[in-house]
Amino acid sequence: MSSPTKLTVIDLLIGQFDNALRTLSDGTQPLTRETPSNSMDELELTDHERKHAAGLMRVNHSGEVCAQALYQGQALTAKLPEVRKEMEQAADEEVDHLAWCEERISELGSHTSLLNPLWYGLSFGIGATAGLISDKISLGFVAATEEQVCKHLESHLQNLPAQDEKSRAIVSQMLEDEAKHAHTALEAGGVRFPGLIKSGMTLISKAMTKTSYRV
Repeated sequence: MSSPTKLTVIDLLIGQFDNALRTLSDGTQPLTRETPSNSMDELELTDHERKHAAGLMRVNHSGEVCAQALYQGQALTAKLPEVRKEMEQAADEEVDHLAWCEERISELGSHTSLLNPLWYGLSFGIGATAGLISDKISLGFVAATEEQVCKHLESHLQNLPAQDEKSRAIVSQMLEDEAKHAHTALEAGGVRFPGLIKSGMTLISKAMTKTSYRV
């Protein structure tokens, strides 16, 4: 029986470039689950409500772009095979979120953030750096990031128009999944980041959300 082919650095880089193109291109398709709002009717929204909902879902979509880049960067530099597998599996699950948000933004008559390539590049670099430091730091960063995402999603559930049930269904399922990812990362050996580092992450996150809401 022949042994599995070992991927070269060039192979891995080509794979990462392909992942980046897929993440940043329109037409993302869910990998495992249909959109939670598929069976729901579209209720009437005012122009202001529609624009506001689109802005919030655009922020969520940018967050999923960041998540894809973060996980791919960490998978590239993870030292233990089981950690690399954790990162790749988490990235696959996040593809559903990416597709759901993109579809909802289109339904609301808007567009994804023009700054997504920037967010992807920055997040990939952060993820790869965390993986180079150690797998425990890498997993801890995942947990801390997902905690930040959960806070944003909770606030979006409060701020979305009450009658926008389709967006609410998507955000609710995303919140459940992200909380699971944070728990899984800690269970796999991730370190708990101190409050000072989390505060810094919050400031960076706010800058991303404010710009993605508008652009």
